[in-house]
Parts: sequence; C-alpha cells; structure tokens
Amino acid sequence: MDMTSDGERYSGQDEFIRRGLRFSQMRLIALLDRKGQISSAAAQLGMTQSAASRLLSELEHTVGAKLYERHGRGVELTEAGQAMAEQALVILNQLDYAHREIAQIVEGARGLVRMGAVTGPSLQLIMPVIRQLRRDFPEIEVSVQVDTSDKLAEALFSHAVDFYIGRLPEDMDAKSVTMRPLGVEPVTMIAGVHHPLAGRESISIGECLDYDWVMQPVGTPLRRSVEAHLMANGFQLPRHVLVTTSPLLSLAMIAETDAVTPVARPVADFFHAGGKLGAAICQLPVREVIDVSAYSIIQRVSALQPPPVKRVLALIEREIALHPDQFPESGARRQQN
Repeated sequence: MDMTSDGERYSGQDEFIRRGLRFSQMRLIALLDRKGQISSAAAQLGMTQSAASRLLSELEHTVGAKLYERHGRGVELTEAGQAMAEQALVILNQLDYAHREIAQIVEGARGLVRMGAVTGPSLQLIMPVIRQLRRDFPEIEVSVQVDTSDKLAEALFSHAVDFYIGRLPEDMDAKSVTMRPLGVEPVTMIAGVHHPLAGRESISIGECLDYDWVMQPVGTPLRRSVEAHLMANGFQLPRHVLVTTSPLLSLAMIAETDAVTPVARPVADFFHAGGKLGAAICQLPVREVIDVSAYSIIQRVSALQPPPVKRVLALIEREIALHPDQFPESGARRQQN
C-alpha cells in the first residue's frame, strides 16, 4: 500500500529494490556501457556469458524496459539502458566512497603519530590531547619529541616527526611548510622556593642578574627574546650561564642552588610548588612582560597526513577551540607559505 506521510512509503519508493534489483546487475550494466560486449563484461565480473545474459534479462524485467540491442560488433545500450548504466555507476561509486571513508575512520583509530613540540605547548596543548587519545583511541600510539624549534624542524624534514608545534627557524625555507599560528609564549623567571628573591612583591628582571642563570643554547627563540629584552632596557647579559636543553637538569639546578632560569609560563605553572607537579620551585615576581615570538603548528607543505595524524590534528584543533584565550592567534587564517 502506498503512503504519502513523512517517513512512510510512497508510490515508487524503493521500487527497484522491492522488485529484486541486485548489485551484480548494476555492476553488469555499468560495465556493459563501457565494454560494449556481454562476453567482456561477464569476463571482468568472473561469470559466464550465459549467466550475464540471464542477469540482463532479469534486469530488463525488473526495470520494465529493454536495455540493449544486439548488433554485429556486440551490443548497444538503449536510452533506458544508458540511463540505468549511468545511475548504477553513480551508486557504485558512492558505495566505493563509503568504503574508503569507513576504512579511513577505522584506520584513524589506530597507528603511530609522531609529533614534536617546544616545552610550553607540550604541556599546554599536547598533554590534554594525549589524555583524550588514551581515553577514546587507545590503539593510537603517540611519540612526542620535546625540543627546541631548530631541532624539531630538522626532525620534520628528516621525516622523524609528522608535524611539530613551535617556530620556523630563520634559515628554513618558509615555502616548504604550512603554518597554523597559535600564539606567543609569555616568559617567567623561576627559582627555588627558598631563593632570596622569592619573598619580594615585585622585582625587575635586572635583579636576577646577581645570580647564576640556566638557559637554552644561544640562538634559541626563548633565549633570544630574554637577551633582547635585557639589552633593550640597558641591562647586561647574565655573567654565569649553564647552557642546557634539559628541563630536568634546569629544575635540579634551581632547586639545589640560587640559580634562576627563564621558562615559558605554562611550564612554570606546571612545575611550581602550587602547580600540578608541586616541585620545590616558585615563579619570581618579575614585573616586566617578555613574550617569545609566536609559535604555530608546522607541517611539510607536501605532507599527505595518514588518518591517525589527521585525527590527532583534529583533537588539537578542538583543544584550541576550547581555550581561545590561551591561543590568541588561533583565529587567524591558516597560512601557507
């Protein structure tokens, strides 16, 4: 019985399916349009010519129209046959697309994702994403390289990481990457909880120069930003500097001595005595504002990211959208250089 209300059957709905239309018939008529011979179409489908002829006869009965005419060189589709072949091809292509899409969804739930990040975003952005992955996609294996931007750029172009969150080194060709701007890193000074400057209400960064410093190597963005600020405000550079890229060694030094170190604020928030790690360090009340240059999500311009990487990038975008105040440049248009 035919119906006309929403969600119920109406005249013609699923008519071919109800008459017994089969996918094998759709594949055959689509191939027949290309091949022009029943024998060739049957061979490609792995059936005999007689079986193919029987399927076509049944298909003509199903659609209620003659679909092809025989001639000396093979067969030629009628107007009805041509329409049936075209629609069959559309449906079969849509099913192929659905298969690929579902396969990618399945593949995106497992595999290896290798990412890199400078220290601040590794705590502020990568850690929440890893928590989501462990909960929702436990079969995705994650490798995270935390390092300076120059090392991460080397890793990107040696294919050791799929993408990284950091800065593009000055000697790197900007045309070789895509960059998704996120924001600047505010810098703060940290020291041991018993440091002589820890109890003050407000200090100048110049007062930190009376103590040893632990810093990243020369030329790294954080060190350049701090040194540029010092020189621009008439201060001398630190006289005694321990150079290391190891956050662990930096923390050990300032916890055991009166040394100080500049770090990204998310790092300080994580490690200080009242932070998540509860380490025996504190943020010094430096009144000057120092920002490291903007960082981005950086990928090779030619990279075709596999499904697991795309999934992780999507989770990163979701985390950014949840905290727009932490990533002030995230609303900017994606840049491709």
